Amino acid sequence: MIEEKIKDSVIVAIQDLYGQVIDSTHISLQETRKEFEGQITVVVFPLTKFSKKSPEQTASELGNYLQQHLTEVAAFNVLKGFLNIVIADSFWIDFFVNAIASNDYAIFPKNGKRVIVEYSSPNTNKPLHLGHIRNNLLGFSVSELLKAAGYEVVKVNLVNDRGIHICKSMLAWQLFGNGETPYSAQLKGDHLVGKYYVLFDKAYKKQIEELVKAGHSEEDAKKNAPLIQQAQSLLQLWEAGDKKVVELWKMMNAWVYEGFDITYKKLGVDFDKFYYESDTYLLGKALVKEGLQKQVFFKKEDGSVWIDLTEEGLDQKLLLRSDGTSVYMTQDLGTAQLKFDDFAANQSIYVVGNEQDYHFKVLFLILEKLGKSWAKGLFHLSYGMVDLPTGKMKSREGTVVDADDLLQEMIDTARDHTIALGKVEHLSAEQKDGLYQQIALGALKYFLLKVEPKKRLLFDPNESIDFQGNTGPFIQYTHARICSVLDKANFGEQQLCDVLGQFTVKSAPPVHARSIGDDQVEQGTTKGLESTLATNERDLILSLYQFPQVIVNAAQAYSPAFIAQYSYELAKLYNRFYHETPILKTEDMAAKDFRLILSSVTARTLKRCLGMLGIVAPERM
Repeated sequence: MIEEKIKDSVIVAIQDLYGQVIDSTHISLQETRKEFEGQITVVVFPLTKFSKKSPEQTASELGNYLQQHLTEVAAFNVLKGFLNIVIADSFWIDFFVNAIASNDYAIFPKNGKRVIVEYSSPNTNKPLHLGHIRNNLLGFSVSELLKAAGYEVVKVNLVNDRGIHICKSMLAWQLFGNGETPYSAQLKGDHLVGKYYVLFDKAYKKQIEELVKAGHSEEDAKKNAPLIQQAQSLLQLWEAGDKKVVELWKMMNAWVYEGFDITYKKLGVDFDKFYYESDTYLLGKALVKEGLQKQVFFKKEDGSVWIDLTEEGLDQKLLLRSDGTSVYMTQDLGTAQLKFDDFAANQSIYVVGNEQDYHFKVLFLILEKLGKSWAKGLFHLSYGMVDLPTGKMKSREGTVVDADDLLQEMIDTARDHTIALGKVEHLSAEQKDGLYQQIALGALKYFLLKVEPKKRLLFDPNESIDFQGNTGPFIQYTHARICSVLDKANFGEQQLCDVLGQFTVKSAPPVHARSIGDDQVEQGTTKGLESTLATNERDLILSLYQFPQVIVNAAQAYSPAFIAQYSYELAKLYNRFYHETPILKTEDMAAKDFRLILSSVTARTLKRCLGMLGIVAPERM
């Protein structure tokens, strides 16, 4: 890469100009700011201690040296302590044809590291909602990013299928359901169970109000309301293995799983393995017992088990209730152990909202105190909540934005926007429906993923479906536009290979510590092409050149926002190139072939970017 070549050259320049021997740790390179000429900037300030000269003089001397000794350096300019280097167009042309246009560019080899990404983690007492959508899309996209960066990825889903919240839905169905089923109600199973969760909450609140009116404190009323006590009894019966309770639990959970599967398919997310808290909570109880034996945990007089983390700036945390039933922390301990036993992963990432930040601090700390060496590889990918203009969602009150309803609304909106543009008359009804779904999901996914995970966001369905601006449909449309250009030119993969084969390239040898002083570095030449580029061609190539590093940065930060922003900038650059530069109408065949290659590689890169975001890249729009 040219950055390494420049670093090597600066090392030699410092020795030749100032008699000082340095290594690459002293050299800092940046991308040149857009308002200045150049592509790579050397930060000169740290080098003045070797030159004993001002930053400006040092930069000028280094710039002159590099221009004299490196044919890749066409020019330079100095701004205070920054040396802006203009890389020769011949380098960009050669690198593009030789490397970027190849099918394995930005394809990383396997690095031998395994990562578990746990996401979705739904409760079986309600359907998926908008918050779950961000979770699923973020988890899926991070998994694809890590795969692209060379990791082996295991996508897992921990289903919260037990606990007091599940028993609330079960109890409400027993009391108010009259044997209702998804079939009889003509409802998805997850919607039906969620209906009874809401009914429980309404009836429970009514009982609390009545007890408060009768003279009870609100705290006592919440504890003593008959419904909550019945739900707790149901939980105890479930943990004791009561046959009728377990059968009811299995039946209602089966309804929910069938509903979840439909939604997952609509979203285009999948999983390699499912874990169920009903299987892992007993493992958690075993770890609690282990912690008591190691005196990491302690028992209170009522028999409940706790850990004291006050010395770590936290507080005391409950691990087992006095009646022996487990809490979330109990089952999370068990699940963490089971995941490591199953996969022995180098890292395990939990994609969970920032409302659980404290919970994961405690979980990871407990596992470290239990002596689990793999606890150091645990990471909480915390993300902000999603709001609509109407405010925060609350599932217990029935005001949640249902995922299925939102997806249908997005499809309807995509249909309206697309028809208004009047560009789908040539498609069949089936093709139109498929396109509307692709645009709808592209809009939704891009809008939620273009924002850094930690940030809270306000989701506006209408704003997300716009064919202009920083949106999924804009990037999808750009990809379709390029496909149209290539189709008109009859320029497919075979033609790409044939045209590339016509260009013969003699690449410059690599620069090592002393080689540049011999004045023997010869710039590569590409047959049939001009050695200069139009600005928009150069900008496109530079953006494509940066693609591998964007993947690395995105994977390291667990942030699809890096890919989203990159794909938006690349799409903008291509559209400028498309409008300013003749492609099909140019009479220079070498230039035409080069621009078709440039278009093809841009389309391929956009498709890869969208794929990492879980978005389909349509070929026609």
